[in-house]
Amino acid sequence: MKQMGLYLHIPFCVRKCAYCDFLSAPAQENVREAYVKRLIQEMQFYRADYADFSVNTVFFGGGTPTVLSAQQLFRLLDTVHENFRVIENAEITVECNPGTLDPEKARALRTGGVNRLSLGLQSAKDSELQTLGRIHTFSDFLESYDLARRIGFSNVNVDLMSALPGQTPGDWESTLRIVAGMRPEHISAYTLIIEDTTPFWERYHLDDEMRNCGETPKFLPSEEEERTMYEASESILSAYGYHRYEISNYALPGRECRHNVGCWTRENYLGLGTGAASLIENVRFSNTSSLSGYLNQTFSRFDQTALSKKDQMEEFMFLGLRLAQGVSEERFQNCFGIDFKEVYGETAGRLIADGLLHWKAGRIFLTKEGLNLANRVFAAFLLE
Repeated sequence: MKQMGLYLHIPFCVRKCAYCDFLSAPAQENVREAYVKRLIQEMQFYRADYADFSVNTVFFGGGTPTVLSAQQLFRLLDTVHENFRVIENAEITVECNPGTLDPEKARALRTGGVNRLSLGLQSAKDSELQTLGRIHTFSDFLESYDLARRIGFSNVNVDLMSALPGQTPGDWESTLRIVAGMRPEHISAYTLIIEDTTPFWERYHLDDEMRNCGETPKFLPSEEEERTMYEASESILSAYGYHRYEISNYALPGRECRHNVGCWTRENYLGLGTGAASLIENVRFSNTSSLSGYLNQTFSRFDQTALSKKDQMEEFMFLGLRLAQGVSEERFQNCFGIDFKEVYGETAGRLIADGLLHWKAGRIFLTKEGLNLANRVFAAFLLE
């Protein structure tokens, strides 16, 4: 039986963070309830279409899924199991923000089969959390983390963010050490990106442009400081036993996020809810990003595109190279019926000469410098 991941988007939050460009916003309870009912209907609507697939991962993302009530969360989880063939050892993840997880919700998640929580901390320093517009303090995070452990969650991710306004390398290293010392099974360590649809753009885009031009910004860390923080993530977390398995993700042995690895290796996944994207049998499609449209219109697939062989090979490379293990020559041959060297040998050779790629034992993967210049490497694998 074919397998797929299942993603459910919950587009609600308590308050929009100043840096966030995700599809999310605060909403009244009646809107949240209408959305839950519609998401249940969507699962029921597509049940027959995916009867031949088993589900090996489920991921509730957002937004903040735990803005929903315990009863709403349990109904959604129950509907997943009623309408899809969820395998016995499936990884089932729910994203949570500190301050939105209480004992009733935590128990509902456990009862509903959730076995992995992802807590959005971002920083262990309250002043940095305030700058980001987070709704919680570090103390609130500690309460949520302790609650998760007491309820029995043995697989927890913590999201962190570096290169924040006013942040120093020492600040970032302190956050890394504090969180790693708590021993979550997984740590995601992202670098802040100033997105043009956010309040941070209005405050810091000129600073960001200065940094990109090699000038010294007024509020953001310098390019050199940003690089120092990025490199500190691996050196510090590796000292605590975490291995980097993807550009921004670290895990204790065997605790890599299976859902995200599936996306990076182009496994099938079905996205449900507003704006959710899907890849099924080399066809990409998405849902409407309009909340009112999702709630009131018939279910339909937007931007449906059957990927050409060229598209598939490009994705194979620039998604697969995000992983520390890189991509396999043998798997490329099996997927596309053509030798890797014939398609990308010259490109790979050039990047190896530039010190950005390694090619060993049939695998192609980024060097340390390649990690720092990953977007340049990815662009090189776009075919004419």
